[in-house]
Amino acid sequence: MAAFNTLINFIYAAHGEWYFGDSYCKFHNFFPVTAVFASIYSMTAIAVDRYMAIIHPLKPRLSASATKVVIFSIWALAIALAFPLCYYSTTRKIPKRTLCFVAWPRPSEDSFMYHIIVTVLVYLLPLVVMGVTYTIVGITLWGGEIPGDTSDNYHEQLRAKRKVVKMMIIVVLTFAFCWLPYHIYFIVTGLKKLLNKWKYIQQIYLSVMWLAMSSTMYNPIIYCCLNSRFRAGFKRAFRWCPFIKVSSCDELELQMTRFHPTRQSSMYTVSRVDSSVVAVYDTADGDQLCPAKHKSCPSLHSSINGYSSHSVKASVSSTLYGSTPAKDFP
Repeated sequence: MAAFNTLINFIYAAHGEWYFGDSYCKFHNFFPVTAVFASIYSMTAIAVDRYMAIIHPLKPRLSASATKVVIFSIWALAIALAFPLCYYSTTRKIPKRTLCFVAWPRPSEDSFMYHIIVTVLVYLLPLVVMGVTYTIVGITLWGGEIPGDTSDNYHEQLRAKRKVVKMMIIVVLTFAFCWLPYHIYFIVTGLKKLLNKWKYIQQIYLSVMWLAMSSTMYNPIIYCCLNSRFRAGFKRAFRWCPFIKVSSCDELELQMTRFHPTRQSSMYTVSRVDSSVVAVYDTADGDQLCPAKHKSCPSLHSSINGYSSHSVKASVSSTLYGSTPAKDFP
């Protein structure tokens, strides 16, 4: 989206004229929507995967082939949902300018119905799935008993669980908050079509569109703040910057990932031999291998949080959903 649509959107919004031809008009309306839909469904698939890894840790995980099928299905569904925008996109020359828009056969009815379908399938349904799965995972992680004593290890695990829950809640709330105004805008303007002729409707549209598109930039910030492995990888990628230093703890975090390539979703499953109770927590999403600054990093082969490392199981465009809501053609 940044490479193919951002600059084009800016030029089109600033000049009010389409300079890029009919073919790129179709691509411009189709590609960013497909990418956004695929991103949302990927987040939903990750939520289901985390749910299965934590709530049902002993069930077999998806194979590489099954994972490829899921990825293919996500993109196929995203393409199918966005295809009407490509099919009906066209350009029209009017006095002094050219417009790029989606010419629905029945402009009022078809556009509104499409937005309703998109709201249900790309906002409400993923939000319900992520909300339910992360709520169950949060309750399990927050309230479950972790085998072990009440030493520092227990409290470190408790802090790790809370970070996992916080990250899950923040990701879901960010998605819900950023996309809600966008869907409300299309529903309201579909029901009250006179609002499309209001003087400042274009500015309102651009504002809600910016907010929705900005949702994609918040997740890396959330992960960097609450995920030690993501933060370590980020530091290594930008270690050439003079103000970014890679510590020994960061190197150890990345080495653990390299030496355990088969673990599933970075979920550590901890169990007692004499008990059927299994407690699962996500070290990757919150637990620090070096949680306290005054503590030294453990060696690579030392225990993790009091348990032997051998017990670790490898376990978005200004014409989204339609044409830019420009005023009626002069």
